[in-house]
Amino acid sequence: MRKSKIIRMLFALSLGCFLMVIFYFNSNLKPASASEQLGERSDGQKPRRSPLQTLYDGDQVESAVQAIHQGRREFLEEACRSYTRKRRVLIPEDLKHVIVDDQHGLLYCYVPKVACTNWKRVLMVLTGAAGSRRDPLEIPANEAHVSGNLRTLSEYSASQINQRLRSYLKFVFVREPFERLVSAYRNKFTRSYNTAFHKRYGTKIVRRHRANPQPDALEKGDDVSFDEFVYYLVDPATQMEEPFNEHWERVHSLCHPCLIHYDVVGKYETLEQDSSYVLRLAGVEDRVRFPASSKSARTTGDVAAQLFLNISPFYQKKLYNLFRMDFLLFNYSVPAYLKL
Repeated sequence: MRKSKIIRMLFALSLGCFLMVIFYFNSNLKPASASEQLGERSDGQKPRRSPLQTLYDGDQVESAVQAIHQGRREFLEEACRSYTRKRRVLIPEDLKHVIVDDQHGLLYCYVPKVACTNWKRVLMVLTGAAGSRRDPLEIPANEAHVSGNLRTLSEYSASQINQRLRSYLKFVFVREPFERLVSAYRNKFTRSYNTAFHKRYGTKIVRRHRANPQPDALEKGDDVSFDEFVYYLVDPATQMEEPFNEHWERVHSLCHPCLIHYDVVGKYETLEQDSSYVLRLAGVEDRVRFPASSKSARTTGDVAAQLFLNISPFYQKKLYNLFRMDFLLFNYSVPAYLKL
């Protein structure tokens, strides 16, 4: 008898606590107004459409451009299904190249030697990191690469990462793999001002891959040939010792396109058109323009073909196998100058 009375008292106490909790939340939560339920802001204006909403609402952008990018997305998804067997979970280390613009809902995976300096400049303007500067070209190139000017996705918590991957527009720019590789070689090993790369990598390459190197070359590392650079890349000991430098690391290893669903895959070959497309999706085309690049200094297929003349078919094939996934995932044909 007494036991049942205690049970009833405990039940009544629990019920009372439950009702008090409900009352507390009801009194502190403001109900959504009719305008807010319709997706309007409290000031009567509609909220700004996110870039992701704009992308998947086909009437917002030029249909021809939309079709091109839909084709690229579908090609990438199919290539990932065809050429990747094992799926794994993303870790923060995978996201160090993904720049976040929280103000405009953008995630950009930067790839060195694919106009990443100009994209970083643009994002500095959009996020306010450029201060009062509104022209991206007013930002020095070295400042665009300063760590801390722009946040990367790896800096966020797991829940914040997932929320941004679901709701932000994710874009990446890619380039014909061997043209990008040759561009990296020309920039880092044939320019006199890149003494840090000469010391860090050039001396190592000369020591390992040059017969009877001169003492001056061993000390400075400033005269690395393209064929020596290729031998360094395909040498199994290179990646066993340390990861590739980001300037010649493969895009699929930097940006993980089979783990991250990129909404826009821009290409260096159509840089101006694709960059304008991203800025239109973000609704900022009237605020900032993507800088026009000088075509005179670009590394082209002809430049690459000249350098590959000195590479034997054996090493051409080894190098192609190293970069094969980038060719396959982003729909680049095997260069005609290769002798595989």
